[in-house]
Formats: sequence, C-alpha cells, structure tokens
Amino acid sequence: MPEMESILSLPGFEVQSIKGLNPVLIKVRYTGPVACPRCQSPTVRNKDRFIRRLQHESIGVRRCYIELVARKFQCLDCGRYFHQRFPGILPYRRSTEGFRKEVFEQHRTGICQQTLAEQKHIGSATVERWFHDFLNRKVAEMKNNPCPRVLGLDEHFFSRKDGYATTLCDLQHHRVHDVVLGRSEAALDGVFRALRAKERVRVVCMDLAAVYRALVKKHLPQARIVADRFHVIRLVNQHFLTTWRTLDNIGSRNRGLLSLMRRHQEHLNPIQAMRLREYLSHHPAMAAVYDFKQKLCRLLLMKNQTKRQCRRLIGLFLAYIEQLKCSGFESLKTLGQTLWNWQEEIACMWRFTKSNGITEGFHTKMEMISRRAFGFKNFENYRLRVKALCA
Repeated sequence: MPEMESILSLPGFEVQSIKGLNPVLIKVRYTGPVACPRCQSPTVRNKDRFIRRLQHESIGVRRCYIELVARKFQCLDCGRYFHQRFPGILPYRRSTEGFRKEVFEQHRTGICQQTLAEQKHIGSATVERWFHDFLNRKVAEMKNNPCPRVLGLDEHFFSRKDGYATTLCDLQHHRVHDVVLGRSEAALDGVFRALRAKERVRVVCMDLAAVYRALVKKHLPQARIVADRFHVIRLVNQHFLTTWRTLDNIGSRNRGLLSLMRRHQEHLNPIQAMRLREYLSHHPAMAAVYDFKQKLCRLLLMKNQTKRQCRRLIGLFLAYIEQLKCSGFESLKTLGQTLWNWQEEIACMWRFTKSNGITEGFHTKMEMISRRAFGFKNFENYRLRVKALCA
C-alpha cells in the first residue's frame, strides 16, 4: 500500500495538498477506475463535476477533513446517469466510513454521546444513529449462525417492568448466541422452535430449573443435559445452613463461623480448622451433618471421570440421596428429593467439565452495558447491543 494511502486509510486516493492545524484539510484526487454501478460498464461519459467535503478519521486529537472532486457520469451502455462512487465513502454521506467507525468504537468503549458530539462537532443524535448502524451490521453478519454444539442456558434480570431474560450462550467458543425476554415455557417455546440447526446441539448446561429442562427435552431431544456444578453446590450449602439454623440458631448467626462452615474443608488453614473442630466438638449433631456435607461436596466436585469410574460413583451418590431422604430434618429431605429428581443431570457433571461460569461472566458484562447506557426501556435495543458486543 502506498504511503499516502496508508495515512488516509482510503485506497485509490492521491494526496494533493494538506493545510490547516485543527481542523486539518486534505485535498485528494481519486485515481481508481470508474464503472457504472448498475451494469459495471467502464464506458462512461463525464457530464458534470462538484466538490465533496467529508469529515475523516482524526489525526491524533485534531479533526480532519478531506476534499475531493466528484463527477457525474452517464453510462454509454445502459444510459443511466450516476454520481461517482468512492471506496470507503457511501453516497450522500458527509463523512467517511472510517470516521463513523471511529465514533462507534469510542462510544462503545465508554465515551458518552455529549462528549463525542462536542469533540467531533456532530450532533448527539448522530452519534446514536451511527452507533446503531454499526450494531445492526454486526448482528446481520451473525444472523444465520447455527446453534452451538455446547449450549449454556441461564437467566438474568433485565428490568422491573419486563422482568427476567434468558441467555443462550455458546460455551465452546465463549460467545453469546442470543438473548430472549422471559424465562417461562410459554415465552421460550417459540424461540426454541425457531432455532436454526438445533440438531447440532450435543450438550446443554443449565441450573436446576425445571422449565429449561422441559424445553430442552421437547425441542433438543438429542442433547445431553448437564447440571451446572456451581448451582448444585450452592443448593447443598443452602439446605445445610438451614439445618444449622434449626440445630443452633445462635451459632449460625456468628459471621466467623458462617464463613468457616461455607468453605470446603481442604480450603481451611490449620487455625481455622482447629477453631471449627472446637465448635463442632460441642455440637455432635452438627458435626455429623457437617461431615456428611463435606463428603457429598467432594463427590459432586469430581471431574473428568471415565464411564467405569462414573458407574462406581453412582452407587455412592444414590446412597447419599437415600440418607438425605431418611433424615429427620425437612431441609435435608427436600435436598434429597431435589438431587433424586436431577440425578441424571448431576451425574453428567462427572463426565462433562463445562459449566455456566462463562454465561455468568457474560451476565456481568451485560450489566456493565446496561449501566453504561443508564438502563434500557426497549428490550430489542438491549438485545441488539448485547449480541453485537458479546458475540
């Protein structure tokens, strides 16, 4: 690429003169071929000429304009009259595509509309319009993307008026596939029915939501459902803490003990382990429940197991469930029934290591997008921005 083309980032232009400090005015001449936009014929006749002045990419912190001579032609083959086309400049525009992209990238990275409008000497509405143009282009490129092979399903809060939204995430390539308003079966049934190439899906990772499981079994029968390990461990901890409040309501309010009880046993240092054992020695019933919870969590945290190893673990897992269901505490009975209802999906965690941690990370990014925009009233605008920036 010639040196001047590299500076301008516009192919086929020749710089004639440069003047001014801020703004900088660059006079250029187009040296590329001319052809009819309808029939692509190069045989044209010059009919008129006019000057086009366009705002271009900034040079450092200085605004930049380019000025060029454009011509009106008549095609000798089809007889059509047309204005000359230039690469990187769309018809009837007063700025180059490079400048519009510069505004888009700066607004995407956090510069507000008012600041950009003052810096670039354009209107705030123009910044918003250009930003949506580029978002629509990015989303249009992904319009025909097929369903991912490893799909993550999770919900996140959108607004008080519209409630929750469901995120469909490509866990294999770490990108958001789509965002849908609602989390009920009625709201998501049409979306799952319209998924493109959904027969490609092999694994679906989700939390313990019966609605999502029913939708997957109905629309993706070939996919294997894997429970999200984080949500399973959190469920065990919730019921364990409920049982602790039943046994020792005063001790369960101690923040230091609460922090120690929540942790896995191998994550305690010697001083913390001694302090916890000292407390449990005075509460033998709680000590038994704590030891059982640690064994169950160690079992659920196993990964990368072979089929033979999984068969051995299934018997131990079912034995733990029976002990929970026969417990004298209602919270542990409820936990045992939940684990029984999701036994197949939980057992799949030993074979498949994918989790919804990627989806939760995207939810954090979506929250930042919403904060930066001071919230969204229109869900389609929110969906457009999420798909463009998280895919």
